[in-house]
Amino acid sequence: MTKRPQQTRHIGWRSKTFRGLFYQALLLSLCVAGVWYLTHNTLLNMSARGIQSGWGFLRDSAGFDISESAIPYDALDPYWKAFLVGILNTVRVAVVGIVAATVLGTLLGVGRLSSNAIVRGFCYAYVELFRNVPVLLQLLMWYLFLTEALPSLDQAISFGGIALLSKDGLTLPVPVWKLGHATAGIGVVLGLIVAALYRRAARRHFETTGRQRSMVWLPIVIVACGGLVGWLIGGAPSAWSIPKVDGMLVQGGVPVTPEFLGVSLGLVLYTTAFIAEVVRAGLNAVAHGQSEAAASLGLPRHQAIRLVVLPQAMRVIIPPMTSQYLNLTKNSSLAVAIGYPDIVSVANTSLNQTGRAVECIAIIMAVYLTTSLSTSMFMNWYNRRAAIKER
Repeated sequence: MTKRPQQTRHIGWRSKTFRGLFYQALLLSLCVAGVWYLTHNTLLNMSARGIQSGWGFLRDSAGFDISESAIPYDALDPYWKAFLVGILNTVRVAVVGIVAATVLGTLLGVGRLSSNAIVRGFCYAYVELFRNVPVLLQLLMWYLFLTEALPSLDQAISFGGIALLSKDGLTLPVPVWKLGHATAGIGVVLGLIVAALYRRAARRHFETTGRQRSMVWLPIVIVACGGLVGWLIGGAPSAWSIPKVDGMLVQGGVPVTPEFLGVSLGLVLYTTAFIAEVVRAGLNAVAHGQSEAAASLGLPRHQAIRLVVLPQAMRVIIPPMTSQYLNLTKNSSLAVAIGYPDIVSVANTSLNQTGRAVECIAIIMAVYLTTSLSTSMFMNWYNRRAAIKER
């Protein structure tokens, strides 16, 4: 048997691999040189005009208050802490908006395909109304409603004596923090770990034997039992702080400002309309024969959608859904129009006080770039897990 002569690999311009690496390195070098030139030129022009630059101002006292903060903050705190408060406020709006818009959008998307004409018509009217009204106008509309149409604090609307709604916002009951709440949280985390291990074992069992264990409700039960056991170990605390009107103030509870309510309602209702259309398109992308097959097995329509149609539609739904999440996060920058202290509002105030325009704008860009890339990475990972794998 004669041996084939080994082909020599060319390391030079004739190599396609070498040319590809060379062009990539050249493009990267040009990008770095362009960024360096723009930065150097900007610093020279700022220096020539007597404009200060640098990041040292972040250690100086901010000197302004922030109306709401997730962490303790005072006007004497440095600028970096003020920016941190703005970042947390932005993330809070984005997370609440994404969760609420996903739930409502999925329900409306399924409702668009309902056999009930009233439900189908309502969902259609909602989508056409809210997606065709500019989001900034919706933010202003909800904020004006919350601050003008609602009653004053002394005539606040009470929900069962445990929550209050007025021009000052919404005040909700909150548990009085005890050790049992911490142990309950630990129990929930352990329950999530056990539930994840159970789902993995059930999936392997199905791949090995072809028989699927009932695993729809059991993971939820495991997590709930973990939290319950932790709560009991911590002494089963049950005290709640209930809001009550005391003169011109509300004692107890946790307040939700009208600014946060306005921006949350505006972003959620606006994004829900687009998510509903994404879900409707994804469900329509699944072959009608799948629904017929589920019906032939005796599955009710809601179970056929949840167990058969929706899992297959996810590969179509997830990519455009990611775009809607990114849009919601970036649209939260419009919250400055109604006075919500997000990162844009904090950066504008800091810019006016310090004159560090480049630095403040760079922080805003870095925050939105980081949150958007993080959301994209998570959704891409989830898309790979949800994708149908051909065998």
